[in-house]
Amino acid sequence: MRKLTVPSAGGYNAALFTRRFESVMKPDIHPNYRPVVFQDLSSDFAFLTRSTIATKETVKWEDGNEYPLVKVDISSHSHPFYTGKQKNIDAGGRVDKFRRRYGQK
Repeated sequence: MRKLTVPSAGGYNAALFTRRFESVMKPDIHPNYRPVVFQDLSSDFAFLTRSTIATKETVKWEDGNEYPLVKVDISSHSHPFYTGKQKNIDAGGRVDKFRRRYGQK
């Protein structure tokens, strides 16, 4: 079984990652896969990853380089499921209310 290598927590080395996978892919049939910054507008959170998405905006990142910018309304930083601020639905109470209303016992 082949072991997956994970990048170090210290940073993202785009040059190593790109060189490693571009040598395997066939030329001129894949979209441009490049580093892109995604910015969550609701929580002022941004992260650098790789994507093929097309965008006209750019932003200067923490490492001093300029990257394409994609603005998103919600991300894992602001979504209620990931932040723990989700509402729990009382399904049991709804079932009991339905049974009382329609006479099922």
